[in-house]
Amino acid sequence: MSMRLGAVLASYFFLWPFISSPHLSGQTIPDYEVYAIEYNSQPDWDVTGLLRGAEDQIVVDGSLMVWLIKDPEGRNILVDTGYLPDNPRHSDPTGELYTRPDEAVARLGVAPEDITDIIITHLHWDHADGTSLFPNAHFWIQEAELEYYATRAYQEGGDSRGVDRTNVVEIVELNTQGRVTLVDGDDQEIFNGVTLYTGGRHTFAAQYVGVGTPDGNVILASDNIWFYANLDLNLTNSLTFDPEADVVAQARMIELAGKPEWIIPGHDGAVFERFPNPVEGVARIR
Repeated sequence: MSMRLGAVLASYFFLWPFISSPHLSGQTIPDYEVYAIEYNSQPDWDVTGLLRGAEDQIVVDGSLMVWLIKDPEGRNILVDTGYLPDNPRHSDPTGELYTRPDEAVARLGVAPEDITDIIITHLHWDHADGTSLFPNAHFWIQEAELEYYATRAYQEGGDSRGVDRTNVVEIVELNTQGRVTLVDGDDQEIFNGVTLYTGGRHTFAAQYVGVGTPDGNVILASDNIWFYANLDLNLTNSLTFDPEADVVAQARMIELAGKPEWIIPGHDGAVFERFPNPVEGVARIR
């Protein structure tokens, strides 16, 4: 082999990781828009008992929300679905604070038929009860989450941990229709720049979402972090399969986020104070 050829090959193998990088081969991350959308709220909510190790009373303006990731090329990715008005756990009988999730999403001009994909972070009712509202969506859920709640959770020694069987059955039925992708574990990029992470154990295999930007990730934590108090006081949720795993997951989110303020908790109404509101009940994260 000539010295010139050897030098060319050495350069090739040195540069290969950079040449093959999607960001240098024309596959740049889309300029995603990221929104939090409130569909119900719970003012002056005493959440002290929900935060493991809380020493003082903690009261927040609670929020029930979903999150929308808008791809400039037309893909509309919804994170969680909220719940239907006839859900037996619905705690707003007057309906004054509640907006059906598809109608809440429509505040941004996105019809339910326009939702192309839905990421189910976990199977709790307030995150997975509204699947029927979005007729054209394809769903993404951790395989271990669905497998556990469809099988062992209801066996002797299992723990349904607040998951309603009806929501499990709905996802199983969607799977038989070819509308579900089962995600295999941690750090799975499902679209260019949209990555699913595991580690928190709020449910058996809960996941959260990283949305890539030139400035780093926006982290849609969902219920892996309930409130800003989790971050401010370094507290984890009391509802978990593994408190220590939650500690590690929370620290990892801080490392993954492009900016500290880009970690978005699952139930804190302060999100709508900390970010601009293009319309009422909507916060634009990015």
